[in-house]
Amino acid sequence: MALTNPMPPLGPWKLTVYDQENFQGKRVEFTSSCQNIMECGMDNIRSLKVECGAWVGYEHSSYCGQQFILERGDYPRWESWSGSNAYHIERLTSFRPICSANHKESKITVFECENFIGHQWEITDDYPSLQGMGWPSNEIGSMQVLSGAWVCYQYPGYRGFQYIMECDHHGGEYKHYREWGSHAQTFQVQSLRRVQQ
Repeated sequence: MALTNPMPPLGPWKLTVYDQENFQGKRVEFTSSCQNIMECGMDNIRSLKVECGAWVGYEHSSYCGQQFILERGDYPRWESWSGSNAYHIERLTSFRPICSANHKESKITVFECENFIGHQWEITDDYPSLQGMGWPSNEIGSMQVLSGAWVCYQYPGYRGFQYIMECDHHGGEYKHYREWGSHAQTFQVQSLRRVQQ
């Protein structure tokens, strides 16, 4: 009797994207990064389902522009992933898995000034308002991600621009807001939370 080779197991990530809202139209499944959705025959992503893992989506190709956290669940329209973002962008053209996401063991140190100078605070939990918890301003100068992955938001209540901070990018060191993402224009961060895996 001949042995059949089983299908190789899928990685810990799986994302299905659609070119129409409400999971209609052309559909493509991914288990790894996509630098440009147009190379897969789509102009834009209008809905998506995250089945495994956590992902970060980008407004432009090559992982540029606004960032959007994509955790397990269904996203029937662009508002689902942009949420209460103050700057609505209907475009999502590249994405990648967040390899370091570990909700239970995430740790970040935030610093008052750039280059890890000034008042600092080690954080291991979600904070909808950093100022409400005692942080002295509405800005963070630099961050060091010691473990896991975090989403930092421009405004309290997890609103505004999103910045995905990971322990395995930049060596976990974000010395200046310019390292937070190509869309970052300010040190303003007023809420943050751990990425759900």
